Amino acid sequence: MNKTVIITGTSRGIGFELAQIFVQNDYTVLAISRNTKTLEVLRHPNIKTFGIDLAKEQELEQLTHYLQTHKIKISALIHNAGKLINKPFAELSTQDFKEVYQVNVFSVALLTQKVIPFLIPNSHVVTISSIGGVNGSLKFPGLAAYSSSKGAVITLSELLAEEYKEQQIAFNVLALGAVQTEMLEEAFPGYKAPITPNKMAAYIYDFTCTGHQFYNGKVLEVSTTNP
Repeated sequence: MNKTVIITGTSRGIGFELAQIFVQNDYTVLAISRNTKTLEVLRHPNIKTFGIDLAKEQELEQLTHYLQTHKIKISALIHNAGKLINKPFAELSTQDFKEVYQVNVFSVALLTQKVIPFLIPNSHVVTISSIGGVNGSLKFPGLAAYSSSKGAVITLSELLAEEYKEQQIAFNVLALGAVQTEMLEEAFPGYKAPITPNKMAAYIYDFTCTGHQFYNGKVLEVSTTNP
């Protein structure tokens, strides 16, 4: 039976690869990103794109309206979208922190609130965090806003796992190490990560489909590097 997954940050990198892997495995993908052109070019009948800026709360209404009118039930939600600002701490402005937290924390909470009524029993909410947000890991200088936001969503997921366990909705976090994405290249030009977006997407796909059978409220570190 065809299942439906919501994925954010699907215009490039891991999210773009994830969308393709899911549809290849008989899922319908509701793909959320500001830029929808990269997926629309594929013209896949089971990919529905939503041009949504996660920093703008009112834009999420188009997703909830679609879910309501089409009576869609969701099997999985993957919070993959992220914003990274690389600046020395002394140069970070309040606005920088707000922009990073809006995408990496506030939109995760808000989108989860909106999707929970449509999640079926035994569904799985997976949040993509960073190894830099995990207690005890080596922290890159310049990532005060980014890494602290990634720590915040870990705690949020742990809380939601407890709050929604009676509804049989699992919440888990994958704290990723460096992946060779456009976002990494933009933040750290010339840095070469050991893992490609496609390989990481394959891992995230498998975890999303099966991980909730073994984990709830957990953080799994997915990294061959530190960070």
